[in-house]
Amino acid sequence: MTEILVTGATGNVGRQVVAGLVAAGGSVRALVRDARAARLPGGVEAVEGDLGVPGTLERALAGVETVFLVWPFLTADGASAVLEVIRSRARRVVYLSSSGVDDGAERQSDPINQLHADMEDLIERSGLRWTILRSNTIASNTRGWAAQIRATGVVRGPEIAATAVIDPRDVAEVAVRVLAGDGHDGATYVLTGPQVVGRAEQVRAIGEAVGRPLRFEKVPVEAAREQMLADGRPPALVEALLAGAEARPRSELVTSTVEEITGAPARTFARWAADHAGEFR
Repeated sequence: MTEILVTGATGNVGRQVVAGLVAAGGSVRALVRDARAARLPGGVEAVEGDLGVPGTLERALAGVETVFLVWPFLTADGASAVLEVIRSRARRVVYLSSSGVDDGAERQSDPINQLHADMEDLIERSGLRWTILRSNTIASNTRGWAAQIRATGVVRGPEIAATAVIDPRDVAEVAVRVLAGDGHDGATYVLTGPQVVGRAEQVRAIGEAVGRPLRFEKVPVEAAREQMLADGRPPALVEALLAGAEARPRSELVTSTVEEITGAPARTFARWAADHAGEFR
């Protein structure tokens, strides 16, 4: 396995990707903003850099052939410069995108899907070999409800359409196979969990995991905005998450891609909740 650079290495998916590559015997480098605070597995080289400042990436990219790219911004501004730096050092990029991207749409349904569509377009035209991983809603996003659950037992928010929520471990395991293997160039893989689950079902599953009844309470978007800001989420992110929330259609999309690539079926949301119950108690 060649040298692989993982961006977003301290995030919900990136940290799992790093651990999986190490377990597979890979040579892994992690791009981080603070190497002392990264707390990565042994054998991983943490190199400081910032995707927002392309000139800081050159040291991290030295000797790297493949990059796992998680884009941490809400627009693709600056991405062309980053991809140019990557192309000057590496040969391949594996990008974590969204299953909500609609290939046939002139404009995407919301700002986050538009970001990912723009990034995919830039990557495909970058001259790099590429693979796109379009992930459905990631289960660990529900960690944002933890304060409400501990304080009141009620999660208040907009009724965003149900999707086949995916465990970040499954996204990471697919990423590890793609990063470490051959035959994935030019492929776009859509990754989902095994079943469509709405917010009320997710809250119930967390309640079963922690051993007490919880409930979801639908509130108007403006009230949801106030709650999300109170939970400490960045204002720009809140606006992106809420854009078109009530108009977004329910998705029945369920794929078998996780099992096809990893050999194991995708984990259920209930399993994720059970494995992370301590975070909600």
